[in-house]
Amino acid sequence: MSHRRSKYLSVGLAGILCSTAIVGLTAAQAADGKNNLNLPGLRERPATQDNSFTRMFPDLPPYAPPTDEARTQAKKLGEKGGVIDALDILSDPIQSILNPGQFSPNNPDNPNMTAGVTFFGQFLDHDITLDPRSPLLEPSNPKKTTNFRTAAFDLDSVYGNGPQGSPELYDLSSGEIKLRVDSLPGAEAVSRNGAPRFDLPRDPNNTAILGDSRNDEHVILAQLHTAFLHFHNAVVDHLRKDPALATQSKEQIFKMAQRQARWHYQWIILHEFLPLTIGQARVADILNKGPKFYQVDEGPDGRRARRSKDPLLPIEFSVAAYRFGHSQIRPSYRLNFGPTGGSPFFAFLFDDTQDPNNPDPDDLRGGKRAPRRFVDWQTFFNFGDGNFRPNKRIDGKLSSVVMLLPGSRGPAPGLPSDGVQSLASRNLMRHVNFGIPSGQAIARKMGVPALTPAQLDMLKPFDMEKSTPLWFYIMKEAELMEDGLRLGPVGGRIVGEVFIGLLKADESSYLASQPRWKPVLPSATRGDFRITDLLTFAGVVPPLDAVVVPPTDAVPSSTDVAPSLVEADSSPTDVAPPLQ
Repeated sequence: MSHRRSKYLSVGLAGILCSTAIVGLTAAQAADGKNNLNLPGLRERPATQDNSFTRMFPDLPPYAPPTDEARTQAKKLGEKGGVIDALDILSDPIQSILNPGQFSPNNPDNPNMTAGVTFFGQFLDHDITLDPRSPLLEPSNPKKTTNFRTAAFDLDSVYGNGPQGSPELYDLSSGEIKLRVDSLPGAEAVSRNGAPRFDLPRDPNNTAILGDSRNDEHVILAQLHTAFLHFHNAVVDHLRKDPALATQSKEQIFKMAQRQARWHYQWIILHEFLPLTIGQARVADILNKGPKFYQVDEGPDGRRARRSKDPLLPIEFSVAAYRFGHSQIRPSYRLNFGPTGGSPFFAFLFDDTQDPNNPDPDDLRGGKRAPRRFVDWQTFFNFGDGNFRPNKRIDGKLSSVVMLLPGSRGPAPGLPSDGVQSLASRNLMRHVNFGIPSGQAIARKMGVPALTPAQLDMLKPFDMEKSTPLWFYIMKEAELMEDGLRLGPVGGRIVGEVFIGLLKADESSYLASQPRWKPVLPSATRGDFRITDLLTFAGVVPPLDAVVVPPTDAVPSSTDVAPSLVEADSSPTDVAPPLQ
């Protein structure tokens, strides 16, 4: 899927997320460069100057030399039980939520963000970046490292290569071009009010059939991907109900639905996720004054102008800055509320003691299908009912559940099988491999206050208090300068410039093609659109206190959305221009 790129200006709305840089949850790469991802066409995309990575600060030296000794030190810094481990007590997933002061004293909640923001951020990452090949135990060159995603917020992880290129993702049985969604057998018996639940389409081996198999790493992300499948289908139904579109072909309706889905998704990124993550003041500054450090038109060497169609993602973003979300992960979650009169389903995100061959383990790893493995989104986002829970502050600690990732004892989609099970260690080792500059060097380059060695004295045993790996630096910066509520000046600038830069560089985005556009789909507030509106419109938020009438098929219609949603009046300037 190609994207035309507009000439990038240095003024106005110029300005400027990563992969399993995830808010990157996990790295699926093995130490030798092999991986356990299901990525159709992976072998057919060699690295070129048009789909590799670049550097945002090509003139800055790496924080440490690319040696085995430096890599060993980085691994030790991230080891379980070490400086970064929050040392959560992982004896009871319920108490981890209800009594965090005792069970997670080093892992404070973020009152400004709900638990689902973490995973929406991970979903965004998987939409724009994928590096499944760079090895963990040797140097890597950004110019020779392939990005297997289009560097645009275009939902290619959902749509794949379209109905012709990825027919396995689509369902044409209704006469419209919709995305495949499976019912979750047996879920009604364990769901509040007997509401039907849904899952990613899967083959007989429970392998998910989707545009990016990383989105089956855990149940929450799989269910969010499923929600986006429903969202597209609901937009198709919504458009088809419009009498003015009665003569449009199914192909035209599909293209219109795809554009509406993308534009509303991009609105959420720019108007909800990014302000929460970097602060509204930084968003406004980048939009109004343009980028200072991320030049979309620059080539892989960071100097010459490019002529390719897609922008390149800087390695400082994908390997370091956008992995801040790892710090936001909770040890455990209330996945759903269970059946009426029954008990909710609480579980740790990952638990390496679980049998990897268990079809329904007591953690939230992906690749499994069982009746109780569905999400009630009221816990993860604020629907106004008081049921939401916060995520964790951005700081120098990671929840203990990601310090020992599953994957080494049996198959786990998207999780490492190479023996390096600490997510922190994996992140830090890649800093050595890619030659990422230190946080202090970038702060000085940006002209912002740098953290002092005294503020980073916990790194003295590793000789990193004066030259700190960028990922750890950005998390400590957020902790010390923003109370862990959002990213600080270095992290916020990198993430903000890349996000806004990608939106502006993509001529098909609403920000580039119709910057005055406002959402037109039904929402709680006319002319606005939040993630809660998307989930409600998609029909994946069954009420917890009312009887639900099961739909006749797996695709929700626009009449299934909550009656409180308000639809904006369309005008010629609101809707996408005609598609040819």
